Amino acid sequence: MSSISSHRRFRDPRSTKYDFLTSVIVRCPGCEKVAHVETAPDPTGEHDQGLFASRRLICRNCGMAKERSGGAVTLHRDPHAPATDPYFGVRLWLQAETRHGWVWAYNLEHLNLIRRFVQAPLREGIPWHDHGRRMTVVARLPGWMHKNRDEVLRAIVRIHDSLIRT
Repeated sequence: MSSISSHRRFRDPRSTKYDFLTSVIVRCPGCEKVAHVETAPDPTGEHDQGLFASRRLICRNCGMAKERSGGAVTLHRDPHAPATDPYFGVRLWLQAETRHGWVWAYNLEHLNLIRRFVQAPLREGIPWHDHGRRMTVVARLPGWMHKNRDEVLRAIVRIHDSLIRT
């Protein structure tokens, strides 16, 4: 058995940013409270989980509801500006600025993955010969997150607390 326990070791689960787009936590453009962007049911009532599926922005605070049919998705963003969701262009709720850049996540599962990666003293990546190794979420995290562990973890705590306070 390894001398390093499993809670201190991080193994890349091979998740990509697309794996976290089923439900995105955003700031409501109407009332500035927590809202969600989720897949919208198709005419048969099924929730298509694809990247280009129809989406619905829902705010349970003010009652805002917007629908967007499938189509283009904007995943690229300015690393020096607040992050937005890829469907409606609304600011993400789960984000905080640090002196090095923005820490952001689409949902709590995404935020938890980043937290586990940053706090682990041993981080195992995907082997160099694996085809998709550069496309995973943790492989694409900026280098400053690796070097500024304490600051990133404090930002993640602030992000998580902002959701609890609402």
